[in-house]
Amino acid sequence: MILFIKLLIAHIVADFLLQTDKTIIDKQKKKWKSLKLYLHVAVHGIISIAITLSVELMSGIAIIVLTHLIIDLWKLYVQNEVNKRSIFMIDQALHVFMILVISDHYVPWIYKIISEINLNQIFILILVILLLTTVSSHIIKVIISKWQPENEDEDNDSLTNAGSYIGILERLFVFGFIISNNIQGIGFLLAAKSVFRFGDLKDSVDRKLTEYILIGSLLSFGFAIIFGYTYLELKKII
Repeated sequence: MILFIKLLIAHIVADFLLQTDKTIIDKQKKKWKSLKLYLHVAVHGIISIAITLSVELMSGIAIIVLTHLIIDLWKLYVQNEVNKRSIFMIDQALHVFMILVISDHYVPWIYKIISEINLNQIFILILVILLLTTVSSHIIKVIISKWQPENEDEDNDSLTNAGSYIGILERLFVFGFIISNNIQGIGFLLAAKSVFRFGDLKDSVDRKLTEYILIGSLLSFGFAIIFGYTYLELKKII
């Protein structure tokens, strides 16, 4: 696995630390004609060689470099303003996948990890995550809908569905704090949210909106705590 980590470090350094905005713009403008594209890919190879220090890996690194070039070219031709976020995620996933394949080819480790995985616990984790995200969001929305302030949507400058995403993230954070035995993190998260979420709701005209948000937040934290401890208990018996 250490080989995968080394190659991943090389990828991160070359793709994020050393790649400048000028390089990205030049690649997007000139595409396959961009000299900076090929320089960027060459940097990947150089750093990979430098960090692994192994002649035996040269062919594998060459494959990583070549596939990196192909993946980058694919991204340059299919990416636009509408899909650039999803294309970026796919692009990075493909790069990491190739690094995973090459590293496992030289030093097999994936099968060992997979063989040690408790599939029952994985299914439980998937179930809990689904409950924490989409299911909890829907239940909370239904519960607090009866108290929704009439003026909540007037002059609304918030991001689209920001409240739902904030709720999902906070539940996942609370869940992570519980299963990692860092309960104090929940208090920090609740305090931080109170400062940013309720700091501007001070006037009496905002009282209903404040109470509405508070009920939703407490329900969100409550669901996360319940599902977190339920997950820990289920792990013990499966």
